[in-house]
Amino acid sequence: MLCTPSQKQTERCHPDELRPFSVRENARIQSFPDSWVFKGSMSKRYKQVGNAVPVNLAKEIGVSIINYLKKLDREDEQI
Repeated sequence: MLCTPSQKQTERCHPDELRPFSVRENARIQSFPDSWVFKGSMSKRYKQVGNAVPVNLAKEIGVSIINYLKKLDREDEQI
């Protein structure tokens, strides 16, 4: 994910049009809900999306940590 649309290669990002992806299109790729609001200048919004951990990835990591901790608790109870 790019933090800025002004890099030379970004003109070829969009599959149908000669333009970079918009902030909203990048946010969708990162699995942000459409209701998510990014604040600041255009460059700051691109940077927020570009530096973000994809929402669905963060959720799955969190679920995995919870499951692991629950497993440890069950093992402690058996001792």
